[in-house]
Amino acid sequence: MTNTELTVAPATTAFIPSPATPYQGDIARYWDHEARPVNLRLGDVDGLYHHHYGIGDVDHASLGDPTDSGYEKKLIAELHRLESAQTDILLDHLGEIGRGDTLVDAGCGRGGSMVMAHQRLGCKVEGVTLSAKQAEFANGRARELGIEDSVRARVCNMLGTPFETGGAAASWNNESSMYVDLHDLFAEHSRVLAVGGRYVTITGCWNPRYGQPSKWVSQINAHFECNIHSRREYMRAMADNRLVPQAVIDLTPATLPYWELRATSSLVTGIEEAFINSYKDGSFQYVLIAADRV
Repeated sequence: MTNTELTVAPATTAFIPSPATPYQGDIARYWDHEARPVNLRLGDVDGLYHHHYGIGDVDHASLGDPTDSGYEKKLIAELHRLESAQTDILLDHLGEIGRGDTLVDAGCGRGGSMVMAHQRLGCKVEGVTLSAKQAEFANGRARELGIEDSVRARVCNMLGTPFETGGAAASWNNESSMYVDLHDLFAEHSRVLAVGGRYVTITGCWNPRYGQPSKWVSQINAHFECNIHSRREYMRAMADNRLVPQAVIDLTPATLPYWELRATSSLVTGIEEAFINSYKDGSFQYVLIAADRV
């Protein structure tokens, strides 16, 4: 893959664009005010603040005896290990990335995936989020780590980014595509990506074989104020926007241990049952899709 670098208009941290729609305004307010302990306490483990879930088998030996005073701290560290493992899987599927390349994280949250991408690949990472609070947090962490020249978050709509056409070597959505129309989203990724560039998403989607979104999926939508798409919708929207899937991986069995462990922690939010039951009854799936821009 040839080295690519995005060019953008000069950024001014004081400028916050107005939401294009009332729904975008609602989402911006939601994430500006979100401060769940489950996100912050997991990030406090090592300074990587994620906004997604985890995959992999639980290391029960590392947890020890549930009656020990230090068990909860170990449990939180294990949940964080699993969510960072999820990012590692995403990065594994980005393809060949050079140090001079630029990547785009659409819906970057507090920036954990961007930091991991830069630390692993040595490249520049540009993130976008509707939340000014999230962008401020992510940029603060980049400054603390001394990587602010390589990792940056900005407040803007992922459906209309300020990045140069064809300038990104790879891009991704890590559990953020349920907030937008997929055709509009993939049109923007297709525009930003260089020909041959790689797009990756990890997302929850409802299973068309179930018939309709289940009651559990509806609960998840209501909880996060989002609109979960079907797996079929992802494939159609990619095909319409010159993104050709190279890998489709069902991560559902790999994410269940995370949810079952989280349901036993002090960080429960009340949505754990919906995730566990929907994954078990087959109405909801956790998938990774990697696609090339043609």
